[in-house]
Amino acid sequence: MYPFVRMAHAMVKFRKAPPLRITGTHVSQHICWPWDLDLWSELNNGRTLTLYDLGRIPLAMRTGLIGVLRANRWGITVAGSSVRYRRRVRMMERFEMRSRCLGWDARFLYMDQSMWRNGECTSQVLIRSAFTGREGIVAPAAVLAAMGSQEVSPALPGWVQAWIAADAERPWPPQS
Repeated sequence: MYPFVRMAHAMVKFRKAPPLRITGTHVSQHICWPWDLDLWSELNNGRTLTLYDLGRIPLAMRTGLIGVLRANRWGITVAGSSVRYRRRVRMMERFEMRSRCLGWDARFLYMDQSMWRNGECTSQVLIRSAFTGREGIVAPAAVLAAMGSQEVSPALPGWVQAWIAADAERPWPPQS
């Protein structure tokens, strides 16, 4: 089940947090609860992706993105992701999540999120998000303009550019 209560808590907790630039970093603290576990009593890989929402949505709220999306009846969706899992997170362990926007291109916004426990990174995800409207994808530049920002995207890191290029080589639809 989606962590609606945790999301509501995050939204209330950060509603008065200082605003962030679109490329700012949102930091939040979390606990791995029993219902987040897999058969090996560690944070489930699918649940990890769901929990990353608890960082992305408050980040979007703090940057002013949520208000602009609502006002324009736009949405935001995950259009791709790449995850690295490196350390276990076990039941009742606390971890820190760091969420930030790396930049954007003509179609997508790229976000980097990571979970940290005791100074070690446990997982990291690169998220490609698309803004959506009635006519399809809304260009990030149009969304930023609606936010009152003329900010230009920082150069995407080489590893992100390499991922974009590699993903473009992947056949779609998948070949059976």
